[in-house]
Amino acid sequence: MARLDLQSLTRSFGPTRAVDAVSFSVPSGAFLALLGPSGCGKTTLLRLIAGLEQPDGGRIDIGGHQVAGPGGFVPPEARGLGMVFQSYALWPHMTVAGNIRFGLRLRGLSRAQEAARIADSLSMVGLAGLDQRRPHELSGGQRQRVALARSLATRPALLLLDEPLANLDAHLRGVMLAEFRRLHAALGTTFVFVTHDQDEAMAVASHVGVMNAGRLEQLAAPETLYRQPATPMVARFVGGGRTVPVDVLDASGGACRISLQGRVLTVPGAAPRGPGWLCLRPRDLSPAPDGPILARVVDSQFRAGAWAVSALLDAGGETLVDLTLPHAPQREEALALRLTGGWVLPRDGLAIAPRPESIPA
Repeated sequence: MARLDLQSLTRSFGPTRAVDAVSFSVPSGAFLALLGPSGCGKTTLLRLIAGLEQPDGGRIDIGGHQVAGPGGFVPPEARGLGMVFQSYALWPHMTVAGNIRFGLRLRGLSRAQEAARIADSLSMVGLAGLDQRRPHELSGGQRQRVALARSLATRPALLLLDEPLANLDAHLRGVMLAEFRRLHAALGTTFVFVTHDQDEAMAVASHVGVMNAGRLEQLAAPETLYRQPATPMVARFVGGGRTVPVDVLDASGGACRISLQGRVLTVPGAAPRGPGWLCLRPRDLSPAPDGPILARVVDSQFRAGAWAVSALLDAGGETLVDLTLPHAPQREEALALRLTGGWVLPRDGLAIAPRPESIPA
């Protein structure tokens, strides 16, 4: 297990800041998911942690020891970590056992110790008895498990996973997510998992860091990201939230009084007096005859046994909200809605997020 600390980490490619002054800490034994849209910098950040890229500035500590920063750079093979790539990176001419043994050759183990490590790691990932097969004789899920076994065999303090499920179908992704959770619980190794799929991140991680344009927007527990987004980007990206412009009249005790459509509502939030955003997801709105929020239907689709509805707020410019209805609405149908949830954040997106150190492992 290893604590991971990053301080003002920066990496540029030409004029582009792929990683822009990123700082965070996660405790030993955490399962960290780095989440964000394509091109946000999450894979570059993972490569910096792995030692496959050198930072232009900042510092990385793994287990309390500096591995990159002022005055020093520790190469990947000396960082005590394992890495599972999206492509699996298995040698096609080697057996399963040979692929795993390849990663052990620099460890100074005897043949008997190598054999024991290979057998143990294959047992961990449910591939006992397949040690003499070659990669082309395995399914996609089995090849993924071999790549995982190869990393686990080295007993890493930190395991890095770069979009490891991207090449699997939906069923196998679900199986492997459960496998990652099981292995993390059994081993206590610190995991760092890169994905663009928020369902994957929310399903496995104890901590989720949302990145955008090279910057870390928020690092928090999955439930906190969903219920208490710190920036407009997180509010819109996680859970497909909508952000509605509001005026914050005052705030105290974790709640804000806001003005919306000329009505005053009290909603949970962390925003000072002034312009703000109200983050709303479909579960936060429901129809009610005396509902204070007025909207009209612009689109509806039948999904998972109910109607997913998009509605335009009256007197709200081009502001859309989403909700779920049990019946099919008419286009342009007027709706009166009541608020059953939501979260208020400042218009400048500088709400105070929990300190990473305060998030439990």
